[in-house]
Amino acid sequence: MPTPRSTLVTHWIAGRRSAGTGRRRAPVTNPATGRVASEVVLAEPADVDAAVAGAAEAGRAWAATTLAARTRVLFAFRQLLDERKDELAALITAEHGKVRSDALGEVARGLEVVEFACGLGHLLKGDASANVSAGVDVRDIRQPLGVVGIISPFNFPAMVPMWFFPIAIAAGNAVVLKPSEKDPSASLWTAELWKQAGLPDGVFTVVQGDKTAVDALVDHPDVAAVSFVGSTPVARYVYERAAKAGKRVQALGGAKNHMVVMPDADLDGAADAAVNAGFGSAGERCMAVSVVVAVGDAADELVEKIASRTRSLRIGDGSGDADMGPLVTREHRDRVASYVAEGEAAGATVAVDGRSAEPDGDAGGFWLGPTLLDRVTPGMSVYTDEIFGPVLSVVRVRTYAEALELVNGNDHGNGTAIFTRDGATARAFEHDVRVGMVGINVPIPVPAAFHSFGGWKSSLFGDAHAYGVDGVRFFTRTKVVTSRWPDPAAAPSGGVGLAFPSNR
Repeated sequence: MPTPRSTLVTHWIAGRRSAGTGRRRAPVTNPATGRVASEVVLAEPADVDAAVAGAAEAGRAWAATTLAARTRVLFAFRQLLDERKDELAALITAEHGKVRSDALGEVARGLEVVEFACGLGHLLKGDASANVSAGVDVRDIRQPLGVVGIISPFNFPAMVPMWFFPIAIAAGNAVVLKPSEKDPSASLWTAELWKQAGLPDGVFTVVQGDKTAVDALVDHPDVAAVSFVGSTPVARYVYERAAKAGKRVQALGGAKNHMVVMPDADLDGAADAAVNAGFGSAGERCMAVSVVVAVGDAADELVEKIASRTRSLRIGDGSGDADMGPLVTREHRDRVASYVAEGEAAGATVAVDGRSAEPDGDAGGFWLGPTLLDRVTPGMSVYTDEIFGPVLSVVRVRTYAEALELVNGNDHGNGTAIFTRDGATARAFEHDVRVGMVGINVPIPVPAAFHSFGGWKSSLFGDAHAYGVDGVRFFTRTKVVTSRWPDPAAAPSGGVGLAFPSNR
């Protein structure tokens, strides 16, 4: 059973809960009932100042801590997280609404990054070159940045922060996390787990809040880097603001992920994949498939297979045995439903209408069933906009070339997939598509933790992807040391000379 939650979700500063100035608060709602479950404090700039000041002080000592000691803390955190993952999953379900199995999957993928960070000592090793000139050696070392900020979205309150903070902490940084105010309790639970694992107070800090907290964190002179995940407009805003302030920044934005299905594909497997990737977590995933591109003769049979599977899905409270839970807020549910109406008015065929779904749950919940729209065209808002809900659009094209042009012409480039039995077609797609993460008969190509996660085009602002080796590089900076140790018995160095030094 999960640990009881306070009715007030606070900050976590200097190793303990803190309400800070406490002047503003926001409701935290259970999406399955529509009822307010708690309140979260919203930070003022003074709260962010206090959080960063504490993190900076703790970070200096943490950076000087040995790799062996840091690694022991990481291993302890990993063990506790694995043992208590059911608690965290229950918190996610209560505040986000996703079904329990999906919440457990989120924690499992975050745990992979923690496990990767446990071996970070190997990746923090520098290189060395001996005797590059007479008696001169050169080596490079990786050092932490100091205080780093993480701004995470509502759709993965546990996993997305874990893309960043295990690596940042293992590398010797202090972290200030600003989670979504829609589902903030996972952040406090995580902070308490770090304390239990032996992490010194102040190395992991949580500041709750809204745009006020985001701006204060991004602008703070003692924050060296910012990692962000969210919508494209906000990602662009954070990137530009943080970069202007001279910070290192990675800002992961939105998506419009296309799944291309060729006529030779296993259509049953493709239909399963489209439903799983389109409606998991009620479509509130940046790697959700939102567009199925049906090529040639595949369309009619594929649409029918997807529709039949979609109609069988059970909608209800995520804490029960439902396949799909509610959307995160009433406003978001209404916004997603409006896209269905717009698509229908624009000429799309509503093959499965989630607006008429009958959920197994409280009537006040934020319900919208999985929806399948056929014969969508690129000019419709349901195609152009990131809907972030359980709406799957089918666009019909005649040829592979048209499918590739459609994918490459989209402003987003987060993830994509192709389903085919033909190796030559798959290989061509892999090389020619302008998207950061590609699946071949894999609908959600989320890389393992020892690779990296990141899109192209308007899905990523900045050069560094999340986690993997890119994450190590982002949270460290390289220092190159050139040294010579004179031999007292050797001849004099040769005196003064203003010529540019040469390694000869």
